[in-house]
Amino acid sequence: MSSKMLKFVEIGQQTPPKREVDNRKGDFNEIYDEFLTQKAQEQSSRCSQCGVPFCQVHCPLSNNIPDWLKLTAEGRLKEAYELSQSTNNMPEVCGRICPQDRLCEGNCVIEQSGHGTVTIGSMEKYITDNAWEQGWVKPISVKLDKDQSVGIIGAGPAGLAAAEQLRKDGYKITVYDRYDRAGGLLIYGIPNFKLEKHVVQRRTKLLKDGGIEFVQNFEVGKDATLDQLRKKHDAILIATGVYKPREVDLPGNDLDNIFPAMEFLTASNKKGLGDKVELFDNGILNAEGKDVVVIGGGDTAMDCVRTSVRQKAKSVKCLYRRDKENMPGSSREVANAEEEGVEFVWLSSPKEFKGKNKIENLVVDQIQLGEPDESGRRRPEIQEGSEFEIKADMVIKALGFDPEDLPNLFDSKELQVTKWGTIKTDFDTMETNLKGVFAAGDIVRGASLVVWAIKDGREAAASMKNYLQELDIKKTKVA
Repeated sequence: MSSKMLKFVEIGQQTPPKREVDNRKGDFNEIYDEFLTQKAQEQSSRCSQCGVPFCQVHCPLSNNIPDWLKLTAEGRLKEAYELSQSTNNMPEVCGRICPQDRLCEGNCVIEQSGHGTVTIGSMEKYITDNAWEQGWVKPISVKLDKDQSVGIIGAGPAGLAAAEQLRKDGYKITVYDRYDRAGGLLIYGIPNFKLEKHVVQRRTKLLKDGGIEFVQNFEVGKDATLDQLRKKHDAILIATGVYKPREVDLPGNDLDNIFPAMEFLTASNKKGLGDKVELFDNGILNAEGKDVVVIGGGDTAMDCVRTSVRQKAKSVKCLYRRDKENMPGSSREVANAEEEGVEFVWLSSPKEFKGKNKIENLVVDQIQLGEPDESGRRRPEIQEGSEFEIKADMVIKALGFDPEDLPNLFDSKELQVTKWGTIKTDFDTMETNLKGVFAAGDIVRGASLVVWAIKDGREAAASMKNYLQELDIKKTKVA
């Protein structure tokens, strides 16, 4: 064991410093400063190098965290980067947006022993950002191009991870996406203060430089059917994600100035990218000077409330039907929102939207938590006669996402889906009921984390490689 490790008793936990609240509220820049090299090495040296590393066990990608922490502590940063990227196609993204408090850091052994977790997410970000600065991150270099081609529908994390893995094996890759930029949720759903867009854009440029073709503004079912793409490519991967907003069916739901979360976040992100956004420019999707209420308790809700603060909203409230301890979003994001002046109205549920033409007030029920439901969480129950009103000029619904009707959207009625509308796949191969058509990411598992989408994309790529090899063998035998 290196003498540089196991320093968690001597060295206390430290994260990169946050920018001051008043300063960070005025822009959309990331709120955490960078680790200096000395501090990065110090914090890495706190790792206890467990025999059974629970941080790795609880990482969906099984990242070899103890080893790249040890390499960082020893100053072997290039080796640390190479090990980090060997299991993760976007370590610089995961280091920024993964809920480490629920995954690797939350299960760190020294965290459980009371010494404070190793700041794994910050280290992952530091290692990869340093690699970019040093020029160690290179485009894919293919030794031998294969004749077989793969079409990937969706340029989000699952699609991009699969594209990279398959391109490394020499396959011709075309990524189709309905938006004007690659990245999916990473570009249009996550605000800059969590993930600056140049981080995503340099990654997608790297993939383009490695020979992956991107076809933007392309809608399957409109520009080509799924069947037409199947005839064009040897295999297809559907990795569209889930974007259909869940609704709350309440009186007054048709009033103006009530928006789904993605519509609000997309407008803000497009504006940040320098696009002309008419609904933002005319003030409709701009929170400035408004009393904003966000309904929901996940990370998307946190993105909405913190974006509203930066757009200079008059007030920002978040309604959630359970208490703080039962919130599904990252506790770190909740803390950041509270620091920035967001008011959380715990144990509350909207009952009615009121106004003449546009929203003016919300009628809200108070909630009490009852017995646990089938998920193990305590069931929210409305307290009779407890309703109260909240003033609102803008309401943002961040209630989660469901799959779109892909069989109809893709003009492929035979494509099988589950009772939840997600694509039905073989558990082992990730192949759909259509030969040579695979699916991965949220469109299979439902709305989830970016890190799970990357894992699914990598596993789908491995399965598709097996399929393509078998297909090639059959063609060779026939010839």
